[in-house]
Amino acid sequence: MSLLITGGTVIGPTGAIAADVLVDGETIAAIFAPGQGPGVETLDATGKYVIPGGIDAHTHMELPFGGTSASDTFDTGTRAAAYGGTTTIIDFAVQRTGEVVQDGLAAWHAKADGNCHIDYAFHMILGGVDDDSLKAMDQLVADEGVTSFKLFMAYPGVFYSDDGQILRAMQKARDNGSMIMMHAENGIAIDVLVQQALARGETDPIYHGITRPEALEAEATHRAIALAEVARDCPLYIVHLSASRALEHVAAARDAGRNVFAETCPQYLYLTLEDQLGAPGFEGAKWVCSTPLRSKHESHQRDLWRGLRSNDLAIVSTDHCPFCFKDQKERGVGDFSKIPNGIGGVEHRVDLVYQGVVDGKLSVERWVETISTTPARMFGLYPKKGVIAPGSDADIVLYDPNGRTRISVETHHMNMDHSAYEGYEIAGRVDTVLSRGEVIVSDGTYHGAKGRGRYLRRGLSSYLV
Repeated sequence: MSLLITGGTVIGPTGAIAADVLVDGETIAAIFAPGQGPGVETLDATGKYVIPGGIDAHTHMELPFGGTSASDTFDTGTRAAAYGGTTTIIDFAVQRTGEVVQDGLAAWHAKADGNCHIDYAFHMILGGVDDDSLKAMDQLVADEGVTSFKLFMAYPGVFYSDDGQILRAMQKARDNGSMIMMHAENGIAIDVLVQQALARGETDPIYHGITRPEALEAEATHRAIALAEVARDCPLYIVHLSASRALEHVAAARDAGRNVFAETCPQYLYLTLEDQLGAPGFEGAKWVCSTPLRSKHESHQRDLWRGLRSNDLAIVSTDHCPFCFKDQKERGVGDFSKIPNGIGGVEHRVDLVYQGVVDGKLSVERWVETISTTPARMFGLYPKKGVIAPGSDADIVLYDPNGRTRISVETHHMNMDHSAYEGYEIAGRVDTVLSRGEVIVSDGTYHGAKGRGRYLRRGLSSYLV
């Protein structure tokens, strides 16, 4: 079946053009000057942007954490993502210390298979770096289409890797062409600060942020960059970067021509330590995440937006890891260290970053790069994903710059009993979403189906210098 998207403005990383887009089956067949396309069924995009479907490169559906699990399943989470204009997610399969890497990947395939509404891929968390897991890295790259591996400098006893383990994994990644993703916080020092705060009776949610100071994010980021240099410039991707000094280290490495990249998340662009984590009573638990929200009295948000403009920050992902306030976040009443870490936002990323366009902080082209094109290139999905071009998958969003979006728990589709962005008004709206040529969202109505999403075997990054 063919469909001609007419009257819209196609946005790509190189600019905006008035064009009609021909979809044939699951792929984009051609791009025509306005009014020059064939006589087939049309979809009117007049007054709207035509952009590639969003790619959220950092989600955690059904992730076990702190005795509970993230509240969104692959069913509910990918359906919510589709509503928000995201047509691909890259989730994290998990290996813990002592477990077999391939068993962890198989467990995540079992969670996702037959349940996803949009296409999906996996990164692999390595919770234990040893000879077996290093061999598994080669096998996953060669046979499974998993070409990125996440390590943690935080969470001792759960996911933590020491510097020697990190170096060995980086050396392996350098040899097989994969990428190391790093949770960069000094978890050993953080654990000391947490125990000292609790001993003083400082138990409220705000102390989650206070005991994870930005200096320890900056230190770990610098250390990760140094280890990657020792590993012969292993490609390094810093996840959920939240603070100015960490960004300075990334920028310096990039200025030196290094394969060092970073993402930030909407929560760090909009939310703060004082206003959210410091909310009265236990309310701040809704915004407990790691890395934590930063102080509004410092320049972090301004610097992050600048980093997005300059490409020192390459991508905006969500780190979507939702927990309900009732019964889940409440596990930490009286002890902030027991609050499950995570914020839900997979449905709102496209809109929240677009608000940066409205506010003059990003160009419309840079918006598309950070939410779609660069994630596709960074993680081996380009050009099938991330671009409006002949031969690419017809993952297309019609975005209405004249519409409005009000974010609320009453209207979102994520499996959460609260919204991190309650009451936010966005000067733009997702109008229509196509996934592989099929209209799955239009005018706020869902037309997709559980199980239609496909697993994507990824190639190596095409974003390296």
